[in-house]
Amino acid sequence: MESVTDRSIEPETDPDLLIDFQGVEFARGGSTLVGPIDWQVELDERWVVIGPNGAGKTTLIRMASAQEFPSAGTAFVVGEQLGRTDMRDLRAQIGVTSSAVAQCVPAEERVGDLVVSAGYAILGRWREEYDEMDYDQALEVLEQVGAMHLIDRTWGTLSDGERKRVLIARAIMTNPELLIMDEPAAGMDLGGREDLVAYLGDLAMDPDAPAIVMITHHVEEIPPGFTHAMLLDEGEVVAQGLIDDVLTSENVSRAYHQPIEVTSRDGRYTARRTSRGGTHRAK
Repeated sequence: MESVTDRSIEPETDPDLLIDFQGVEFARGGSTLVGPIDWQVELDERWVVIGPNGAGKTTLIRMASAQEFPSAGTAFVVGEQLGRTDMRDLRAQIGVTSSAVAQCVPAEERVGDLVVSAGYAILGRWREEYDEMDYDQALEVLEQVGAMHLIDRTWGTLSDGERKRVLIARAIMTNPELLIMDEPAAGMDLGGREDLVAYLGDLAMDPDAPAIVMITHHVEEIPPGFTHAMLLDEGEVVAQGLIDDVLTSENVSRAYHQPIEVTSRDGRYTARRTSRGGTHRAK
């Protein structure tokens, strides 16, 4: 018979948390790439994860999107513990945009079919019969991201900016509880980036939007309305919490190992190197 002590050590999570990482680590080849990390994301929070190349951002987000299991610690995503739930069912509750998804889309895929197929958890149309309600919803989400005019275009004819918008539409097609975006503005020109940032700012301030986690290398890509930030370096958390408390000149300088001045205005951030002095490596 199971003892009270045995039951008491079962890991638990707050049902209001979309992400609950408790001492999470990720290792490969005997080396710890990320962690240990404690991290909690609530429904109405919008998080940005920022740090230099190799900081561990993508690895962290792959765990948060149920693509990887932690090597140590306990990870709950959308109330389910990784390793103790059906990962396919869990992924259906998470909207993801990333370059990895973009690379898997066939060039001849029609935008309307690409967005609709999110509900079937596939890329590329096979023998599915989509109904009028599916396409009505696809039109609605494409309109939300300013891409309704692209519905009959094929993937191979889209610009980088157009592809980013279509992937976001696909990610929100299933009304996910958690939206994860891996560098959504990467590779875009200034005009395209600003259009996307404005849309993401509107999404962030929508009370009906899912919890959002976004990866970026650049503070200039952070939309207004984001509430929290995690600053990573070499797999460790430099700082996390309310965005204005995290994105300080001191913290960003520590993460990027050089003197950087961070300023904010109207919910937008900018960063610049202040001198050619010594680097900041303290943690």
